[in-house]
Amino acid sequence: RMETDCNPMELPNNMGFEEDSDYKDFEGTDVKDMRLEAEAVVNDVLFAVSNMFVSKTLPCAEDVAYINVETRERNRYCLELTEAGLRVVAYDFDQTDDRLQTPYHETVYSLLDSLSPAYREVFGNALLQRLEALKKDGQS
Repeated sequence: RMETDCNPMELPNNMGFEEDSDYKDFEGTDVKDMRLEAEAVVNDVLFAVSNMFVSKTLPCAEDVAYINVETRERNRYCLELTEAGLRVVAYDFDQTDDRLQTPYHETVYSLLDSLSPAYREVFGNALLQRLEALKKDGQS
């Protein structure tokens, strides 16, 4: 966990941080609240899984949130959402297992695609229906 009681202005100039890097907002003014990010993730793909919600028991912070997901195959996962992406941290709701070394996924789509064939099918069908609707709109 990153400590934030250091003033970035006190860092030596030879640290290699660029002026336009993410570190200039270190004070927390522009840091995304991961809970809001997690809610957006859930709203995006809820239609393609059995159940999905932001954990109310695991701590959310500016830099981390946890999402519980149950796939259509009835498999349960606890996902960790950070700036690095999403990864499985346990095979049940509201749990974390430090021994679990799962890869980060840039998007929730990629993560669910790797976990759930049923998700892939539902998501693909929804995409096809959208394309068909767009095609009809274009022809009218």
